[in-house]
Amino acid sequence: APNNPQFRTLYIRRRTQLLRENAKKEKVDPNARRQYLYVRKQLLSKRYGPTESSQLSSRSASTYSRLSSFDTSFDSLLVDPADISLGHSPNRPTHRRYHSSGSFKFLPPPDKIESPPRGVVPTKKAEASRKMAGNTTLGENYAFGGMYHIFDQHAKAVTAIKFAHDDKYRLACSSNDATLSVCLLMPTPPSVLCTLRGHLAEVTDFDWSVTNSFILSSSLDSTCRIWNPLSGKCLRVVADSQSCGVTACRFQPCNNNMFLTGNHKGHINVFNTSTGKNFKGGTGKVSSGVYCMEFESSGMVLWVGDEKGCIYSFCFDISSGRLQKSKRINVSEGNPVTSIVYRSWISREARDPMVLVNACNDNLCLYSVTDNVGDLRLKARFPISQKSQNIRSSFCPLMSFRQGACVVTGSEDMAVYFFDVQRDDKPCVNKLMGHSSPVLDVCWNYDESLLASCDMEVRLCRSRE
Repeated sequence: APNNPQFRTLYIRRRTQLLRENAKKEKVDPNARRQYLYVRKQLLSKRYGPTESSQLSSRSASTYSRLSSFDTSFDSLLVDPADISLGHSPNRPTHRRYHSSGSFKFLPPPDKIESPPRGVVPTKKAEASRKMAGNTTLGENYAFGGMYHIFDQHAKAVTAIKFAHDDKYRLACSSNDATLSVCLLMPTPPSVLCTLRGHLAEVTDFDWSVTNSFILSSSLDSTCRIWNPLSGKCLRVVADSQSCGVTACRFQPCNNNMFLTGNHKGHINVFNTSTGKNFKGGTGKVSSGVYCMEFESSGMVLWVGDEKGCIYSFCFDISSGRLQKSKRINVSEGNPVTSIVYRSWISREARDPMVLVNACNDNLCLYSVTDNVGDLRLKARFPISQKSQNIRSSFCPLMSFRQGACVVTGSEDMAVYFFDVQRDDKPCVNKLMGHSSPVLDVCWNYDESLLASCDMEVRLCRSRE
């Protein structure tokens, strides 16, 4: 679809997600590649007609060549031979595979495997990748063309905003006026699809389910609610086990029939979405009030930020819903941690799992995940203005083909900042002005065509890239 570049963007995003999941496996199933090729051939045959060979079981060179020609064209979107230094002879026929170590490996055709594969290293030239990305710099890529739309349906500050998963034009936001709203940015003019009413106090946090079928919200009225985002109907009300204000909530990413909440007293609870009941053993405790929480993409590690400036990691048992405290990381003594965001791979140069953290110490912090139980190591700090407000930040969602990788954050000085996490000198690549009060949250749609930001002045803004 040459006239629809968003399909290429979606393909790259999906393929990258699959590669990341495959990289997490301790052992690579040797049958996975063969099964992948079989399914892929069936899809190609259905779309473009049958090929000369109707069976994939034969490992002949002609069959392999025909299939690998498709893979070469698609895989070039991720790594181009012009952009890497090979660790073996260039005359040997090669085939690309993603290895469990998280790096790209080149393997010869199945009938010519002679020795274990050797690794490849991205170079700084990356001409093919930069051409594919439009030959623009990181700063040019995040230069915006102006305001797209402003919503002002809420009576008090908008505290959090999130686009629906893999949705370009549907956005939800929560407010201190005890309501949430779901907005549609297309067709024009943008409109409010529905308002979610029922909470009796400020809505502190919310989360979309993986399929976007539900919205989970938490409030200082000591309840969580599950909503239908199309009709605005409240489907379930779950009271906090300690009867105090609920400050954070998340769906379990691998099992949306579970959700977690954190409250002002530092208690974490795991609930069954269908019944609203607490799981046996599904409780945890941190030293002070919970401010935010975030899951690792596999759902096996949970990070919780508290009021005293610490992050706690918990191991989560998906089968039983049990929580086990693992690590404690001191971010900023006495300053609340207001936002935690996880990303497993943000660019070719930054492949380690990363956690982005906001705390009330005038810094945006970037941590690398060092083990499978959620321990963190500080990699960089970026200066922003944050002393008392619950500021949130976000990774830019697309894997970057350029050198560098961007994060975006709100700030109390009424600006939206973009930082290149790979740049030591002058990391700020852009600064958006236009808000007239502290910017509390920012979020992207899945293809980075729209950035949403919200502030304390009862309005919600969109910027078009």
